[in-house]
Amino acid sequence: MTVRNQQDTVPMPLDPKDPPRQLGGELVIPVLAVAFTLYYFSSIWNSPWTAQVSAFMVGGILLLVCAMFFLRAILWLSRGQASLGVGNLFSIEDLRTGRIGLIATTVAFCVFIDQLGFTLTTFLFLALSMIILSKGKSPLLIVAISAVMALGGWAVFIWAFDTRFPRGWFEGVMQAVIANG
Repeated sequence: MTVRNQQDTVPMPLDPKDPPRQLGGELVIPVLAVAFTLYYFSSIWNSPWTAQVSAFMVGGILLLVCAMFFLRAILWLSRGQASLGVGNLFSIEDLRTGRIGLIATTVAFCVFIDQLGFTLTTFLFLALSMIILSKGKSPLLIVAISAVMALGGWAVFIWAFDTRFPRGWFEGVMQAVIANG
């Protein structure tokens, strides 16, 4: 029979000299995800029941995953393996990995979607974000993939389902082409 002491049951960092993991920066996205999901739930009350079911299924999964992350964070905090510090939220590594570029691309997408329309903005967002993530490798392939994906989004969401996505130059031209043969 083996006897385990208290130290064996509580995993600690490999090196006691290492500072605890800073969870403050890691909690930003899950907290925003929970807030957005709750807002989204409140905005679909008057939608058809099929849309509500889909929204609650997807939102429920997101809330479950966030709850699991929060539970893990609470365990790490209670064991002293982590702190709520945010020192790792921004670093010089963000420039090298393209994180700042992705944030700027996402903000630009949100700002310009009303002016440029869904299809063109989606194309630009996909192309720029994939070029940033690939560090500029294979730009022609990325542009082609982005074009196919944006056109697929247009065909499904705007042409086939006639959703209320923002219309821009491309959508106007395609509507005229389809109407006039």
